[in-house]
Formats: sequence, structure tokens, C-alpha cells
Amino acid sequence: MNFNKKALLTMIFSMVITINVWATKPNIIFIFADDWGWGDLSCHGHPYVKTPHIDRLAKEGTDFTRFTVASGVCSPSRTAVMTGHFPARYNINGHFAWVPSNAKRGMPDWLNPKAPLLPRMLQKAGYRTAHFGKWHLANNMITDSPLPSEYGYDEYGAFNCAGEQMPVHEDAKHTIAFIEKCNDEKKPFFINLWIHEPHTPFHTVPKYRWRFRELPEPDNIYASVLSHADDRIGEVLNSLDRLKLTKDTLVIFSSDNGPARAASPTELTLMHDTATGAGYGIGAAKGITGGRKGYKAALFEGGIGVPFIARWPGKIGAGKVDNQSLISAIDLLPTFCELAGAKFPAGYRPDGVSQLETLKGRKSPTREKPLFWKAQSRWPAPKGRPHHWVSFAVVYKNWKLLSNNEFTHTELYDITANPFEKNDLTSKNPEITQQLIRQIKNWEATLPTQPTGKVFSVERGKLNPKK
Repeated sequence: MNFNKKALLTMIFSMVITINVWATKPNIIFIFADDWGWGDLSCHGHPYVKTPHIDRLAKEGTDFTRFTVASGVCSPSRTAVMTGHFPARYNINGHFAWVPSNAKRGMPDWLNPKAPLLPRMLQKAGYRTAHFGKWHLANNMITDSPLPSEYGYDEYGAFNCAGEQMPVHEDAKHTIAFIEKCNDEKKPFFINLWIHEPHTPFHTVPKYRWRFRELPEPDNIYASVLSHADDRIGEVLNSLDRLKLTKDTLVIFSSDNGPARAASPTELTLMHDTATGAGYGIGAAKGITGGRKGYKAALFEGGIGVPFIARWPGKIGAGKVDNQSLISAIDLLPTFCELAGAKFPAGYRPDGVSQLETLKGRKSPTREKPLFWKAQSRWPAPKGRPHHWVSFAVVYKNWKLLSNNEFTHTELYDITANPFEKNDLTSKNPEITQQLIRQIKNWEATLPTQPTGKVFSVERGKLNPKK
């Protein structure tokens, strides 16, 4: 009898602990769009795109206008979110492609699954973790690349990865099912909802084409895919309302880089992608940057300055705009870990810093740690792409320096006073210019010269059997 009582008390105590953990740990949903420009929101003044559900996030949360990603293209930007490190620390300075292309650019074939990873840290803190949508931390054509489940996710449905490709419009359905499951289990959850839109190919649905039927066809296509994505985000938000989880969930909307644009006027044609299927090509890419210079693949603000809207009712201010706080994608891992009570692995040091207090509106400090970028760009700039020559960039306090690969051409901006990068101050500030160049060179000296670990496909060995 005493044994039974003891066992019963132990079980009850364990259940109480589980419930308390679930009640005190907030859920996290990180929505990461693909090529969504800063200006491609109706709450940011777009002339015809309608995004009422993302606008709802802005109305009920805070819009941070100085958020910046760690690259002007997809794969390194996502690497930064996953690791809290500059992607150059993994030799990931461009998008993952087929093996010969990766080899030519000195890249691995996938992100090392043994790297310090956000989902794995959150798992150890008691979270259920899931990834739905675009992956692109490898490439779907590399069939022996690790699956997302090897990176710390309890569940996933993805494309641009090995294995079965999830249809791009099923991301919200899977997200909602996972939320319901975690709610039933009384477990906190972390979800990466990495939506496809508005990356090419543009996969349209007649219902959304009809919404914007008065627009010319390229604009109609672009507006329709954004509207479809916004509706799916709305379905997720509505599910949180239905399950009474809204107040317990941090939701963030952002994008991996700025909008894609053709280098010159391009006819509207169909294209086929091996991961997502057929759709309209770059001729329908009409994304805007809200006045920021450059587009996707540029290290000017149009390429790396993207939307960042955070909602957590009662914790993050509602209807506010923060145009002072400089937040980077490398800050997300330490921010989410602090929020979740997750510990860093032994020896791990993020490049980013926790911005939890900044999200809550309690402080907006001057950023002391510099931000660095490394890209694979040509000098002089390619014809039709005047802003795509930058190989290195650094932001330190109020200064931003951009440089070509040989440091023979630089541009310097007071990024606080001049966020649109209109006045090059290099000639007026030679000492600051040289100081920032030294910072870049010192940082570059800390980077690996080549990828390490089990990050190469069997196809890599076929290219160079001696290695």
C-alpha cells in the first residue's frame, strides 16, 4: 500500500513538473520567407500587394526596421539562423547547388549536421521541434545529403533537400497539425516555417490570380503568390487563436534575403524547378525594397535588409515600430535559447547576441559586436547589376563599409544617419575606412580555408579521386 502511494505521488509530481515546464516555456514559430523584399508588405506601403495577416502581426507586435540577414542569398542566410555563426565559418558563401558548382566555389555540399544547431539545443531544453517548407541547407539533387531529421527536428516536411519533396503549399497544413499534436501532449514547440514565396518558380492558384485580376500579368502573378502565402500564415495564426496558444507563442516573420530581380527586362516564361515543379520565371519578379539599394545577392541594404516583425502578446509591444535596434540573423539562436532556457553546448560561442530584451522593448543599445559578411562577387560589377560587386562588408556601431575582394574599392556609410546608403563617406573618413578594412582582414584570418567534416557527397570524390 505504501509502495503504491509512493509510486502515485511520484507520478503526480512528475506530471506537475511537466505541466509547469510547458506552461512557463513559450512556443516559437519562426516564419522565414524566400526573397521577400522589405517593401513587399501592405503595412510597409506596397501599392497593390495585400498582406492582412502579416499586417496583423505588425499591429499586434513590433516591426523592427533595421533587421539584417547574414547574406544576400539563401543557404548562407539559413546557416546563420541554424548556427548563430557567420556562414563563412562553414565556407558557405553562396547557395547550395549541384556538386561541381559547390566544389568550384570552395563550398561543402551541405551544412554539417554535427555543427552547433538551434533545434538540437531547443530539444535538450524540452521542446518539440519541427521544420516545414524550404530547406536548402543542401540541395535536392544531392541524394546522399543528410535529411532535416539529422539536424535536430522531431518532424519535418521539406523541399530542396534529399528525399521526398513536400508540395510548397502544404507548409501551413503540416504546421497546424504539429501545433495540435504538441498542444495535446502539453509540450512547448519550436517550428521553422520556411515558406517558398516569392521565390521562382511562381506557383499560382486561380483563386489568388482572380484577386488581382486588374493588374498586368507579371504584377498579378507576384501579388497572387504573396497573397497565398499571407493566407497560409493567417491559417497558422488562427490555429493559435483556436487552441488558445496566442499569448504563449512568439511568432516572427522575416525573409532570407531581399527580392530577386532580373538584370534586364525579361519576358514572362514558364520554368521548371527540380524541387518544386513548374511555374512562372523571373519575368514576374516584381519585389521592391522600400527604397533600399540593391536586390537579392547584394550586400547593400536592399539585399540584406528585410522585414522582421515579432509578436508575443503581453511581452512584445503592440503596434510599435523600432527603427533604432540593429538585429542580425545570427542573433536568433542566442535569443531563442535565452527565451527557452536552453544551454549552449560546451565550447560553443555564438557570433550573435541575445536580443530578447530588445524584442521586449526594454533596451535598444548600440551594438558593440561587429557584423561581417563575405560573398562571392565580381569586380567590376556585372553589367545590369551595379550593386553586386561587394565581396566583404562590416557594420561597426554606426559605420558600414563595403569592399571588393582586393580592397581596391570601398564605400563607407553612416548606416544610422543614412540607412539608404546614398552618401559615400570614404574620402572624408580615411582613418575609419582603414580601421574597418583591418577589422575585415582580422576576421577573415579566423575563417577556415576549406570545409571540414563529413560534408561532401560521394559525387565529390568522383570529381577529384586523389582527394
